[in-house]
Amino acid sequence: MTLVPILEVRDISIRFGGVQALKNISLALFPGEVLALAGDNGAGKSTLIKIISGVYRAQEGELFFDGKPLSMQDPQDARSKGIETIYQDLALADNLDVGGNIFLGREPMRRKLGLPVIDRERMRKVAREVLDRLDIVIPDRKLAGPVQMLSGGQRQAIAIGRAIYWNARVLIMDEPTAALGVPEQRKVMELIQTLKAQGVAVLLISHNLHDIFAVADRIFVLRRGEAAGERLTRDTHGEEIVRLMVGSEYAAQTV
Repeated sequence: MTLVPILEVRDISIRFGGVQALKNISLALFPGEVLALAGDNGAGKSTLIKIISGVYRAQEGELFFDGKPLSMQDPQDARSKGIETIYQDLALADNLDVGGNIFLGREPMRRKLGLPVIDRERMRKVAREVLDRLDIVIPDRKLAGPVQMLSGGQRQAIAIGRAIYWNARVLIMDEPTAALGVPEQRKVMELIQTLKAQGVAVLLISHNLHDIFAVADRIFVLRRGEAAGERLTRDTHGEEIVRLMVGSEYAAQTV
C-alpha cells in the first residue's frame, strides 16, 4: 500500500445554524483500501460524505486528493476529479437500459446522414465490457431492457460499473446492501473486494457490522459529529465498535 493517501480530510468542521454537524474531523483513505465509516443516526456520516462528494463545502479544514489540495464547487466537479458516490437510491433511470445508465448525461454521439445521433451500439458494447470487468452476469436480453426489470444486486452492480467506467479512484458507497437480500448482499461484498483488488479506494458507509467486518481494512467511527475512534478491522470486534458508536455509558444496554 502506498504511503500517500488518495484522499485526506484534515480538521473538517461545519455548522448548520446552531448545530455543530462535524467538528475537527480528520481521516485518510489509501488506494486499494476499504475504509468503513460507522456511526449511529445523526453521527455526521452523511454530512461528511457530502463534503467529500462536493455537495457541501466545509467551513473549516481542508481536503487533499492524491497529495494535492482539493477544492470542489459541486458534485460534478468531484466526479471530474475521480470521486464517485453511490447513494442508496442508486440514481438510475429505470426506463433506460444498462448502457443508457452507464452513460447517463454523457452519451457518446456519432453522425448519421450528417446529423448527430446517440451511439447506442457503443453504449451496449461498453455496458458488456464494464459488467465483464466486474464479473457480473446479465443476459443480453436483459442488458437491452429497462433496468427496472433487474434485481437489486444487478442494479447496484450497474451503479458501481458506471462509477468505474468513468475512472473513479475513490468510490463512496452509502448503505450499499440496505435493501438487498442475503445472496445479493454477498455479491455486493464480492464487488467491493474486486474494486479493492483493482486499486480503487472505497469509503463504505454502513450500519451493518457484518458487512463492515467482511470487507473493511479500517473502521472510522463518528459520534455526534466528532471522531470517536479508528481501528484496524483485524484488531477489533463488534462490541468495541458499538461502544465507540454509542458511548460506553450506553454500550451495556445496546450490545
